[in-house]
Amino acid sequence: MHKNLWTKRGFTLIELMLVVIIIGILSAVVFPRFVGRTKQAQVAAARLQIENLSLALETFELDNGRFPTTEEGLEALRVDPGNTQNWNGPYLKKEIPIDPWGNPYVYICPGSHGDFDLKSYGPDGQDGGGDDIVSWSGKGE
Repeated sequence: MHKNLWTKRGFTLIELMLVVIIIGILSAVVFPRFVGRTKQAQVAAARLQIENLSLALETFELDNGRFPTTEEGLEALRVDPGNTQNWNGPYLKKEIPIDPWGNPYVYICPGSHGDFDLKSYGPDGQDGGGDDIVSWSGKGE
């Protein structure tokens, strides 16, 4: 039987954007190791992961009319928290990433800086200190 080429399922815009972000993360982590810029690569990777997680959170919000609560956390992007009617996840294809320094990302909703706050404590693993990577600005806190 011959299938019609027009009925095949293509990639969604979200899937394509996630691929671009993943390629960006890989290039931000792998390439600078050859040049000796590991710290810059880790910061860039954390920023890209925060962007990726933010995109998944916004998609969750589009489907459900709200962001996951702080208690539901980022895990609501992978597993239906049970109190949603339009959950169409998983919103992330792989497990929730940890930051480049081996720590979990911090997610708070509602946030102090927007609908949600998402951040990495950075190289020192401590809140504050000027090296945190945050979702609400292009730079660290």
